[in-house]
Amino acid sequence: MTQPQMIFVNLPVKDLGTTKNFFAKLGYGFNPQFSDDSTACLVISDTIFAMLISEPRFKDFTKKEIADASATTEVLIALSAESREKVDEMADAALANGGSPANDPMDEGFMYGRSFQDPDGHIWEVVWMDPAAVEGQA
Repeated sequence: MTQPQMIFVNLPVKDLGTTKNFFAKLGYGFNPQFSDDSTACLVISDTIFAMLISEPRFKDFTKKEIADASATTEVLIALSAESREKVDEMADAALANGGSPANDPMDEGFMYGRSFQDPDGHIWEVVWMDPAAVEGQA
């Protein structure tokens, strides 16, 4: 059996402390093994991580300019949720703890989602889909 593939999304941040605080208030933890003064490894699941990297350190990994996520959309990060209620809990917590609205809520009946911007302007979507629709039975 092969080990599940992992993903590390690398995101530049202006103030690492503010960003860590924001995600901690949403209930997420950090892996200290992959964190230091300029980087925090946000643990989303057993196989999904966001590397929150201070902009000066992030520049060490690219020859391109760093996008200003408050003015330019460079990525949309979508996370699944186990219910419509969990979508609302996450989005409401984000908005109450320093996040800002991103897009209007989306409700297709079998799929429901909301989105928010973190303190650096990165857009996070939280989406629930009816399991029957995922299996093609809806």
